Amino acid sequence: MSPGLILACILCYFSVLFTIALFTSRNAGNDAYFLGNKKSPWYAVAFGMIGDSLSGVTFISLPGTVESAQFSYMQLVLGYLLGYFLIAKVLLPLYYKYNLTSIYGYLNSRFGRNSQVTGSFYFLISRLIGAALRLYLAAATATFCI
Repeated sequence: MSPGLILACILCYFSVLFTIALFTSRNAGNDAYFLGNKKSPWYAVAFGMIGDSLSGVTFISLPGTVESAQFSYMQLVLGYLLGYFLIAKVLLPLYYKYNLTSIYGYLNSRFGRNSQVTGSFYFLISRLIGAALRLYLAAATATFCI
């Protein structure tokens, strides 16, 4: 494909996304964005949590390495189960009790502003490093395929 055609596809894709966002975000505030106005069904939230914890790298690289790693990925799956259980039993009651939308609000109310800023900083750094590694993996895989 030509670079112009690729660029046109990307521009069309983003145009559709912005159009959908324009029509679906009217009169929407923080509660609508973070909490879904507390009207989201449980199964939509559950699929969102699972989708948030997985990445495209998982779907691309995992099936081929499960057998060669003697199913050591099962440890990660069990860790997810434990993590979701802790979220349901520890964090969600706190969120409802203090009417929070994120863990950073709890850090602010419990430990102060410095704790909130520090937690936010480390979250951003971890997301930047993760995104950089995923980009590197995609670039390395594309180079390998050429």
